[in-house]
Amino acid sequence: MPRFEVIDHTADVGIIAYGSDLKEAFANSAYGMFSLIADLDGVREKVSRKIDVHSTDQEALLVDWLNELLYLFDVEHIIFKRFEVTALSQKRLQARVYGEKVDTSRHQLKTAVKAATYHMLKIEKNEGVKVRFILDI
Repeated sequence: MPRFEVIDHTADVGIIAYGSDLKEAFANSAYGMFSLIADLDGVREKVSRKIDVHSTDQEALLVDWLNELLYLFDVEHIIFKRFEVTALSQKRLQARVYGEKVDTSRHQLKTAVKAATYHMLKIEKNEGVKVRFILDI
């Protein structure tokens, strides 16, 4: 099963992320988003950040999780490539994420992502988990 796939959307870009459980699907959502922002192959795990997000429900939690990571990218200029979701409930996510500061001599930046949105947002739980979301680019 792939970690994620990109779906076409008019002015934005969508991602469908997969996981054996919700934690893995949320981690793969973040990985998919950052793979649109930059080529992650050359990104080292030199810095880490602890993430603690509270929301009203799991759909909002997914959007808030992705937007928190985008905030750190925008403010601290860190490209993240590894996402360990350590705790996940209906309304709270805790994670440790790893990456490094943007180095334009080594990192190929691709797509400017403005925000994760609620448009077409869906979390499906069957044998595994599938999440779909749209990014505003």
